[in-house]
Amino acid sequence: MEKQDKKASILSAAEKLFSELGYEGTSTRLIAKEAGANMSMINYYFGSKEGVFIEIMNERIKRFNTQLVSISEFRISPLEKLMKVIEEYTNRILCDISFHKMMHRELSLAQRPEMYCKLKDAIGANLNAIENIINEGIEADTFRKVDVRMLISTIMGTITSVATTPSKITRGSTLDITIPKDREILTTRLIVHLKDLVTTYLTPQK
Repeated sequence: MEKQDKKASILSAAEKLFSELGYEGTSTRLIAKEAGANMSMINYYFGSKEGVFIEIMNERIKRFNTQLVSISEFRISPLEKLMKVIEEYTNRILCDISFHKMMHRELSLAQRPEMYCKLKDAIGANLNAIENIINEGIEADTFRKVDVRMLISTIMGTITSVATTPSKITRGSTLDITIPKDREILTTRLIVHLKDLVTTYLTPQK
């Protein structure tokens, strides 16, 4: 139990530092200091800073996958399932924007091929789960036939755009996404927009 607690404290410290300093600005030495651990513990549990990062990402991806699996098993319509996915994903990203920015940068630059491939494969399982929900609606004729992967890209791309460049939305207003109250307003706006967009787009044309 003590070992698991120490491992958890290392992951918690690393996640905080990655969010504040970015991947490049975070060292194993800083992680060890923040966690009250020693370097040998990090090497023992994770092998390297990259190993720590992959562990954090895998845990995040697994937690979202658990949510997706749960949603897919609900006895509700495909549209209601997709609405819940939008809510969960939007809240997940906007609740931790700093980490998402750092993760997005790492994945977009792909400077560390091994890490990139591992994360891409893990994310792929979640994308497949969302794809299955949309295909379920298409097969039931409650959704019109669309380019499913383009639709998923549109949903996720819009959320990422708001998270990484909120000025596109807040320009001309006093809203500041770093302020919890304002972030809640923007999160609600984003969810409402995406739900309306997706519903309109998927509704069969008469």
